[in-house]
Amino acid sequence: MAIPGNRLINLGVFITSVITIGIVLYMEHVMLLSPCGLCISQRVFVILCGLTCLAAAIHNPGVDGQRRYAFLGAAMCVFGSYFAGRQIWLQHLPEDQVPACGPGFTYILENFPFIETLNFLLKGDGNCAEVQFRFLGLLSIPEMAMIAFIFLFSICLFMAFRKPAQA
Repeated sequence: MAIPGNRLINLGVFITSVITIGIVLYMEHVMLLSPCGLCISQRVFVILCGLTCLAAAIHNPGVDGQRRYAFLGAAMCVFGSYFAGRQIWLQHLPEDQVPACGPGFTYILENFPFIETLNFLLKGDGNCAEVQFRFLGLLSIPEMAMIAFIFLFSICLFMAFRKPAQA
């Protein structure tokens, strides 16, 4: 069985990103799980990775262009992994070391300058340390996000380093 071309793989990464965002929106709006700042940041990088791969699928560049798209998609996964890792770290802190909870993300967006909002997104707070859901009683949401980022990162690196098809 032949491995599909980069165009089809890029489309698969985009679809995976759309499904991932659909799942987190379901969790937010149907299961009523409120996202924290780090959750929002992770969503942004899932979307950016998906859009990068969609652009690559539409553009269908040559080998060098494909590598650039793949590395950009991989970079989005690295940034997203940072936020997932930070949230995992916060969730595993002893209770007495968890930072205080701040106001909700919407309140911060509406009432604080952009730089302070960005700082909030980068650091997280006590809200980010709360585990609201565990898949099969095992994995928290940021742990599942980390797995997704590693999976998408691996696919992007595969596309970046695969040998061009022989004509």
